[in-house]
Amino acid sequence: MEVFEKRDEAEIRRINREQQKVFDRLFRLFDPPLPEGVPERLEQIVAAGRIKEGETVLDVGTGTGILIPLIWKYRPARIYACDLSEAMLEQLRKNHPRVIAFLADVRDLTLPDGCLDVVFINACYPNIVDKQGAFSNIARMMAPGARLVISHPMGRAFIDHLKKSISFPLDDFPERPAAEKILAAFGMRLETYVDEPELYILVGEKQGAD
Repeated sequence: MEVFEKRDEAEIRRINREQQKVFDRLFRLFDPPLPEGVPERLEQIVAAGRIKEGETVLDVGTGTGILIPLIWKYRPARIYACDLSEAMLEQLRKNHPRVIAFLADVRDLTLPDGCLDVVFINACYPNIVDKQGAFSNIARMMAPGARLVISHPMGRAFIDHLKKSISFPLDDFPERPAAEKILAAFGMRLETYVDEPELYILVGEKQGAD
């Protein structure tokens, strides 16, 4: 069942190229120091993933790796990361050489079935163009009991502000009823939902086979 708007493949690729150009140009803006309160909210976001020692984590739209030091604190076995921007990933690899990074749209990742325990989509859910393809592939790679964390440390109002100046379309974060419908379509149940002026966290848990 498709729960997202269908986009033409050529349009998906065009928007992805446009995003790549923008973030290749702006990558330095995403390094610390961060705005007041954001570091604490990022800690809250990572804690929502309930990472256990030895688990495998994927950071979607990792950028320069702002979540990576927080994720390592939980002692996962490995961290995968993906991003559309080569400039972002170049900085990530310098700062966090242990991360296994991919220059790719998450819909195109070819990690094994059921290999992921936690997936973070932090501050990039609105940017994902082919959400149907992305969520289908993420669900394939998640093990039963794995957690998907969709978040933004500055809330949905920040995206509303970005829409006024950005050159590509940005989607809104889903409200609770829509979130439940989206997660259910990909075999997950809603575990946590936080929608505050400066914080958005949605956590879905992958269900096992009946």
